[in-house]
Amino acid sequence: MELKTKINAENGKQEILITREFELPLELLFRAYAESEIVEQWMGTKVLKLDSKKHGSYQFETTDPKGNKHGFSGVIHEFVANQKITRTFEMENTPYGIQLEFYEFEPLTDSTCKLSMRVLYESAKQRDEVLKLPFAQGINMAHNRIQEILNKLN
Repeated sequence: MELKTKINAENGKQEILITREFELPLELLFRAYAESEIVEQWMGTKVLKLDSKKHGSYQFETTDPKGNKHGFSGVIHEFVANQKITRTFEMENTPYGIQLEFYEFEPLTDSTCKLSMRVLYESAKQRDEVLKLPFAQGINMAHNRIQEILNKLN
């Protein structure tokens, strides 16, 4: 199966570029990242806090199949409705450290849009460790869920 979400990771760099085109209006896609009710649906996590604004923060919690809880959180540095979000991301109890994420939302037509994500890691080594995980499949699956869930709202 072709992955609709494209991942570009150049050798020796600390970043990953992720792009995905959605058959959704831009405003609806943006809501998937700004509204806790929608985030919980596509991420399959519990939103403990989501303060979608500049200088806001978020805290999510997920439970693995064995019942163990895993938290992740960050600070929102920039929040421009329907345009961009800049935030940090940190998953507790992992060796991956804090990453910086830049989300840009671009309208293509009235009913389609593009999400571009640039994720910056502390080092190229750390980024490469993340890429050893089923990262591409996971982000593609999450984006597929966004499309499915928002199709119902559209």
